[in-house]
Amino acid sequence: MRRQFDEDLNRLKERLLTMAATAEQMIRDTTNMLLEWNLALFEPVRTSETTMDKFQRDIDEETVRLIAVHTPVAGDLRLLLMVTRINAELEHIADHTMDIGFYAKTMFKGPPLKPLVDLPRMAEITMGMLRGSLDAFSAAASDKALAVIAMDDKVDDLNDQTFRELMTYVLADPKAITRALELVLIARSYERIADHAVNIAEDVVYMVKGEDIRHRELAGAMPMGKAPS
Repeated sequence: MRRQFDEDLNRLKERLLTMAATAEQMIRDTTNMLLEWNLALFEPVRTSETTMDKFQRDIDEETVRLIAVHTPVAGDLRLLLMVTRINAELEHIADHTMDIGFYAKTMFKGPPLKPLVDLPRMAEITMGMLRGSLDAFSAAASDKALAVIAMDDKVDDLNDQTFRELMTYVLADPKAITRALELVLIARSYERIADHAVNIAEDVVYMVKGEDIRHRELAGAMPMGKAPS
């Protein structure tokens, strides 16, 4: 019985890693669309979105089946619960790539506002964070997960920098506001993708150590038993 559970679990993990690889490719394809200023390059992302939806359904169904059939406990149960959470985070990442395509469709109606420099850097970092978080999951390595979390500040800084720069374009030419807004929203989408990679890394820490590190700042700032005013 244990051998069957391990085999089923390994297949489930492989499916989740394939889903993650699909999400990473969606980010890459979306970024290529922006760099080439060509909405046609977004078509593979649309196709992958359907694939991601199927991955999410199949992985959730298989996770429920494994819990029902094998009644896992302790670390095994934590792992399966984290699979369902990571599954949802990956689907959210796919949704954000679709959002970028929506914003680009409007933006591409006019000429480029500026050379794209920070957005490709954000994309590269977010892809690295996603890849790192799933490597941490595969290796059950909390130290690798913590390294991913530490990368989030770089994306936040680039997002802030992009916003400040675009505001200078708007001040210089109010007619640029629509294109500037789309770029702000695209940068925000990359920032949200990074946040989901952080969430996956936090799930890995819980899976490995049984320690919930979400909302650490809030937990440290508010004494137990006291509600915020």
